[in-house]
Amino acid sequence: MEVRWDVFLIILGAAFVTFIPRVVPLMILSRFELPKWGMRWLNYVPISVMAALIGQEIFLNDGEFSSLANNIELFAALPTFLVAIKTRSLLGTVVAGIVSIMILRMFF
Repeated sequence: MEVRWDVFLIILGAAFVTFIPRVVPLMILSRFELPKWGMRWLNYVPISVMAALIGQEIFLNDGEFSSLANNIELFAALPTFLVAIKTRSLLGTVVAGIVSIMILRMFF
C-alpha cells in the first residue's frame, strides 16, 4: 500500500487543527481556578447545547417550522422526555425514543 505524501500531510494537518482547539483551552483553564459565577455559567452550557440540538430536530423540517399536528418526532419526544426524567438513564432514554418513534411511524 502506497501512502501519498499530500494525503498524509492533509490528514496530519486536519488532526493538528482538530487537536489544538480542544487541548489548548483545557491546558490553560486547568491552571486557573474559575470564579463561582464562571463555573455556574459553564454548568448550563451542556444543557443549552443539547436543547438547541434537540429543538432543531423536533421543530424544524427543511429549515421551516413543522406543524405540530403531523410532527411525529415531537410526539415521540414526550414519552422519551418522561423516561429521561424518571430514570436518568441514557440507555433507557435512547431505547424509549427509538421504541416511541417506531410505534408512531408504524401507525402514522
